[in-house]
Amino acid sequence: MDNPSDEAERVGLCFRCAQGRVVQSDRGTLFYRCLRSKTDPRYPAYPRLPVLRCAGYEAKRSSPEDAPEL
Repeated sequence: MDNPSDEAERVGLCFRCAQGRVVQSDRGTLFYRCLRSKTDPRYPAYPRLPVLRCAGYEAKRSSPEDAPEL
């Protein structure tokens, strides 16, 4: 990723979603995987980008201090 803001615009909500994961192919291509798809069939494993609306969007925590105490 050269410029994070360009990547965020290209990807949409998945870029900042706690359920999103970046997967790199053997050829170096980046894909965004939705972990919510493992438990809910309404969510595609690899959504079409950019994702502009998603009922399952969950913002990433910005720092460890934001994590809930166990």
